[in-house]
Amino acid sequence: MTTADAQTPARLRGAASWLINLVSAHSHRLVADGFAAAGARGYHYRLLATLDEYGPSSQADLGRRAGIDRSDVVAALNELAAKNLIARSADPSDRRRNIVTLTPDGSRHLEELDKVVSGIQDDLLAPLSPAERRRLTDLLTRLADHHAKSHRP
Repeated sequence: MTTADAQTPARLRGAASWLINLVSAHSHRLVADGFAAAGARGYHYRLLATLDEYGPSSQADLGRRAGIDRSDVVAALNELAAKNLIARSADPSDRRRNIVTLTPDGSRHLEELDKVVSGIQDDLLAPLSPAERRRLTDLLTRLADHHAKSHRP
């Protein structure tokens, strides 16, 4: 269904929430398909990107930074470890905790996934100029930041 679809009521075609939902659904499909073709999932990308940016981390800190639930972090890290994309080692200061580190293979895979994400952005934002893309990203960031603040305890 498009915004110009004769079956879509005008009040929906002009509602930002409806439009965001339509674009979000399309974006979700692009991301899922793009990562699947690269042998990855969104959680993998988020975890690898977080490790790359922040360095070695405990599983709990990694999950918090990546915004992934603890139970999902363990499963995704198991998948990444099986592909030698991350390494786990006991934390010398607390043997009960694991420290997760990005491996060289993980860095290479992250670079591949960065290209996938870049292609997804190009596909999703195809009708927009570079300036419009930056403006949209700025506006969405502002909305996301506003609503994240309103949901913090």
